[in-house]
Amino acid sequence: MLFKKENYQIKSNSIGFYQDLDHLDGIGISAVSANLYENKKRDDLVIFYFRKGANYASVYTQSNIKSENIKWNLNNSKEKIFALLINTRNANAFTGKEGYKSINNIASLLSEQLSKKQLNDEEDPKKIKMKNLLFASTGTIGENFPEKKIIYSIPKLLENIKYVQNKYLWIKAAMGILTTDTRPKLSMEECKIAGTPVKIYGIAKGSGMIHPDMATTLGFVFTDAKISSSILKQLLRKNIENTFNAISCDGDTSTNDMVTIFSTGIAKNKKITSYKDKILDDFDRSLNSVLKNLAKSVAADGEGASKFVVVKVEKCKNEEDAKKICFSISNSPLVKTALAGEDPNWGRIVMAVGKAKVKINLNKLNINIGPYKIIENGKISPNYKESEVSEYMKSLEIKICVQIGTGKKEFEAYTMDLTKKYIEINADYRS
Repeated sequence: MLFKKENYQIKSNSIGFYQDLDHLDGIGISAVSANLYENKKRDDLVIFYFRKGANYASVYTQSNIKSENIKWNLNNSKEKIFALLINTRNANAFTGKEGYKSINNIASLLSEQLSKKQLNDEEDPKKIKMKNLLFASTGTIGENFPEKKIIYSIPKLLENIKYVQNKYLWIKAAMGILTTDTRPKLSMEECKIAGTPVKIYGIAKGSGMIHPDMATTLGFVFTDAKISSSILKQLLRKNIENTFNAISCDGDTSTNDMVTIFSTGIAKNKKITSYKDKILDDFDRSLNSVLKNLAKSVAADGEGASKFVVVKVEKCKNEEDAKKICFSISNSPLVKTALAGEDPNWGRIVMAVGKAKVKINLNKLNINIGPYKIIENGKISPNYKESEVSEYMKSLEIKICVQIGTGKKEFEAYTMDLTKKYIEINADYRS
């Protein structure tokens, strides 16, 4: 089976510990307080400014109800993006024409002010149009969008843009996009494209209303590699499936889901003509690593979570079947509350496998919790000892592996337990 026996008296886990991101050429960063949280002074407005423009690709929520900023991005974005503006506290979702108009008004001012900044800072200044801007919002659905507060704060936001980044500035930006998250989420990799060193940095937010229906959260990835928007799109769609589309906290999908990758092109690596080009192999692996680290950090920081949970389903007829069973287990309140209570109630896992309505070979069904065999060839393992599994359940990282016995395909998902704290957070969310 998948998991080896280790020392499971884990007091802390590495998920959620972030790396020391430093400088990445072509980006300016600023984070300020626009007083969007009236009773709490914190950064709540963040901008990433691409002074020479950036190629980009995005994946967005598949919900039938989309936030106004997502609609704006789908309607207006161009090949080159010069800025990404992110606000927290307000989702700008279900705000109708007024919410969309607010984005338009903010875009008008931002394009004007950034064009002036180009004149002051650049040798070859560009006129930045409204369509060269992207927006991300997160927070409460259905409340009036705080357009005036954001517009009032834009001069200060732009004045504070730093062209040279360090660990503090990346953390400040990552903190500025959080809602119910308890910690910032950052990841980085360094790799090469045909011998040219490149960097890949990423930040994310997400803690609740998380389930795969595109990306399940907000995630932003930045690289100095020179890659076209069309190839970035193919790389992102490929790597989103086993990363952000492999996490679930509560089975709910947001109106604001968005994961975007930006390429400044400053690294000037060899020209790439296809996302399947072999010289992209190292970059492809590194991008997947950044996205997976961010996705795992989101799951580990799920609202009220006390445990990070890995669910792997193997030996399926196809990946879709494996995915269905993974999320049947990951989203089961009964499984998740048993995990929270450190109760080795493996019958709930069996239940979740059965209700997925996927064909299984019962005579070949195997279930492990950590290194311990629970079900072996469709029967309770003769070596099963509840006391051993009970001890394992005290760890902060729980691993569940299921083998279906109908083929060779597999899928791995990431989730968390369900505690009383989740109810408290969401019962008091707007208080």
